[in-house]
Amino acid sequence: MAGGIDHLVTSGTFSLDGGTWDVDNNVWIVGDENEVVVIDAAHDADAIAAAVNGRTVKAVVCTHAHDDHVNQAPVLADRFSAPILLNPNESVLWDMTWPDRRPDGELHDGQVLTVGGIELRVLQTPGHSPGSSCLYSAELGTVFSGDTLFQGGPGATGRSYSSFDTIIESIRTTLLTLPGATTVRTGHGDSTSIGDELPHLEEWIAKGS
Repeated sequence: MAGGIDHLVTSGTFSLDGGTWDVDNNVWIVGDENEVVVIDAAHDADAIAAAVNGRTVKAVVCTHAHDDHVNQAPVLADRFSAPILLNPNESVLWDMTWPDRRPDGELHDGQVLTVGGIELRVLQTPGHSPGSSCLYSAELGTVFSGDTLFQGGPGATGRSYSSFDTIIESIRTTLLTLPGATTVRTGHGDSTSIGDELPHLEEWIAKGS
């Protein structure tokens, strides 16, 4: 584990609005040698459990409720007796995948999760979905951005329950105000940094308008 963060890539599908796409997802495991949180439990519960490697799972944290980010959340929560945490504004999407299972707790802006001595502050960043959340650790110099911000621009907003204007506002006022050296660990694809993305905001706005 480098700097309190383990990373694995899992593969499966994402379905919404009548379409299904093959996707590779980043799963992030944050903590120390004793306890961790799992961020975005995607596709392969056994691989995620192997990466946990016997540590206590304090929570299964969902940045948002698109099915590719939550399809293993209940399995892992049950396996590790850990709560599922999700912003309540994601309920419409959560219910599409897990209509008979509720998250165990909520994520709200400014809330701080502590695991293995690491503080993760919840940043509400709606737009890709109604209750998208990012997790920022000043100590690790990292923000886990879910599908809000990627290398090269904002997350997709062309499907139901998303808004381009809203995601741009979230990125502009919440993520791009973080220190430029902050590593952006994304829900899919390669990591980037706040400093690398900041100069391109106006380009994104022009493309999306």
